[in-house]
Amino acid sequence: MAVSTPSHARQVCTLYKRALRNLECWYDRREGYRFQAVLLRDRFDKNKSEKDLVKATQLLKEGEAELFKYIHYQPRQFPESPGGVAYKRQVIPPDWVLDYWHPMEKAQYPDYFARREQRKKEYLTWWEKQYGPPSEADLKGGH
Repeated sequence: MAVSTPSHARQVCTLYKRALRNLECWYDRREGYRFQAVLLRDRFDKNKSEKDLVKATQLLKEGEAELFKYIHYQPRQFPESPGGVAYKRQVIPPDWVLDYWHPMEKAQYPDYFARREQRKKEYLTWWEKQYGPPSEADLKGGH
């Protein structure tokens, strides 16, 4: 299966966004960052109407090399993104935890738990129809 590479325009947009993110790391004051962002945009705009694909590809490679040269030593990361401090921090409890709720807790949500019990019965009916009733070995936990 052939892997498709992004178009040249997509690669240029990605380079521009990565360069802007890099500028955010280097300039902590908004006015300094905005000034550098305007200069960066001007550099990209000067070459946006380049028709020669060979020259445009060369400019892209030079831009990638320049970004690599000036990349920040400690890039910012969004908390929820991979590498961020809150990445995959939200624990989603499994469904079986609700079976161990106290009856007083379940009484606060009677409609939900009535529907849940009904769906559990429907699931067991579907399971037995699909795979048959459990054997004695299955019930005892044997293999």
